[in-house]
Amino acid sequence: MKVSIITATYNSAETISDTLQSLNAQSYKNIEYIIIDGASNDNTIDVINQECPRVTKIISEPDNGIYDALNKGILVATGDIVGFLHSDDLFAYPDAITDIVQQFELSGCDAIYGDLQYVSKNNTNNIIRLWKSGVYKESNIRSGWMPPHPTFYMKRSLYNKYGLFDLSFKIAADYDSLLRYLWTHKVTMSYLPKVLMKMRVGGASNRSLKNILQKTEEDIRALRCNNIHPLRAILWKNLSKVSQFIIK
Repeated sequence: MKVSIITATYNSAETISDTLQSLNAQSYKNIEYIIIDGASNDNTIDVINQECPRVTKIISEPDNGIYDALNKGILVATGDIVGFLHSDDLFAYPDAITDIVQQFELSGCDAIYGDLQYVSKNNTNNIIRLWKSGVYKESNIRSGWMPPHPTFYMKRSLYNKYGLFDLSFKIAADYDSLLRYLWTHKVTMSYLPKVLMKMRVGGASNRSLKNILQKTEEDIRALRCNNIHPLRAILWKNLSKVSQFIIK
């Protein structure tokens, strides 16, 4: 089973090295690694060329943001399943992709997801928050549940069938896509109860009050687009994050 992993970069030289090292360390061999760069003007491309021998394809050109870049990656991918490795994230351990592939084979499901650690920007061993996903229940989506998108791996054929990221969403296109796949199109999922990814804190959706408000507005629109009443979902979606700061 070939796994296509897509990284979108733009002036990512400060963090991309850790990302590349975590990809290089993966024990699974049949990986297609695609990097879509938004015409960086720092030395991102130099770092990639120097530090990651497992890169299959690099496309560097102007784009319309991260979701546009990820869409480009999906369109050129040839793997059986697709996942995303953001330029400031890293795999939690070297057998993560091996475990994901085994879960696909054992479950027969369309998609796999796991748990996510939020870590300090300057120390990826310092865990700030743990997103423990739990077993998927379709009914929980009405209460704002979603799998951590960086841990979400889905069959490439379903991206072709159900569509890519909607670029009208600037911050919440990942949430909209998950609602579309899971709620509207009933994609089957299996939970892998392991921390698969580490994400540095400080993402775009929580960078400022303005971004938080924009994220909430887009979340509401995504819910309505997928015929889910937004009030309950938005309330519980935000309240559920509180327990993630209690590290167990």
